[in-house]
Amino acid sequence: MKVLLTGANGQLGNCLVDVFPSNWELIKTDTKQLDITDEHAVNYFIAECKPDVIINAAAYTAVDKAEDFPQDAYNVNVTGPKNLAISSRKYNAKFFHVSTDYVFDGTNNIPYTEEDTTNPINIYGQTKRDGEIAVLDNDPSAVVIRTSWVFSPYGNNFVKTMLRLATEKQQLSIIDDQIGNPTYAGDLAQVILYLLDQKIDGGIYHYCGDSSTSWFMFAKRIFEIALTQKVITKVPEIIPVKTQAFPTKAKRPKYSVMSIEKLGKYGLSASDWNKGLLHSITKINSDN
Repeated sequence: MKVLLTGANGQLGNCLVDVFPSNWELIKTDTKQLDITDEHAVNYFIAECKPDVIINAAAYTAVDKAEDFPQDAYNVNVTGPKNLAISSRKYNAKFFHVSTDYVFDGTNNIPYTEEDTTNPINIYGQTKRDGEIAVLDNDPSAVVIRTSWVFSPYGNNFVKTMLRLATEKQQLSIIDDQIGNPTYAGDLAQVILYLLDQKIDGGIYHYCGDSSTSWFMFAKRIFEIALTQKVITKVPEIIPVKTQAFPTKAKRPKYSVMSIEKLGKYGLSASDWNKGLLHSITKINSDN
């Protein structure tokens, strides 16, 4: 099987590379090799390499920055996926696209399903939702996987930020009224590779961690594991605060927990994020 991967240098991209089967052919690309926002470049590249599968792990994920640079976010999160979807359908490649829990407004009090109404409350979420629509309008057989609170040993993420701050600060204020499901990118990578071999219908699916938590409780767990693994020598004092105490340019959904029942029909279980967290912290430490 020949697979074209975009966003190969990101969190999910790196995790996909780590677990990619040695008997498959992987074509890794990032912005230097393929500008997904360029329709002609995408069409030419896919016509030349003729992949069986395209995995789009590229995204504009700077949530606050997107408020100041909405066109940049739109180009990467909407135009890029649309270009890939057009070419995937044209050249008969199965297309997997990754989206986000931030397509929801966070007003639910039970886990969101794929059928729930979307209502993004920031530019990032809006561009990701527009990207979902563009993908499925141009390639109805495409698989869109929404995920949430992604972390890994790679790139920039909450886990790495907390580990860094633990060495710099004696006290941290962490938001305790935003609830979501941390998701280990390595588990998401395994799920995508598993689904490549399945006869999965086109449409939207949710995949995320096996339990919900707040950023405060997530940070607490990060420090517990890091201390046990001797990655840090002491835990900073962490203070739970409300969202309004930390004003940001972009609003965040208060509750973005998602149900993965739909994907469960394919024999898949949620990401064991505590296990993924232990693995990530251990690898981050060994790489430093």
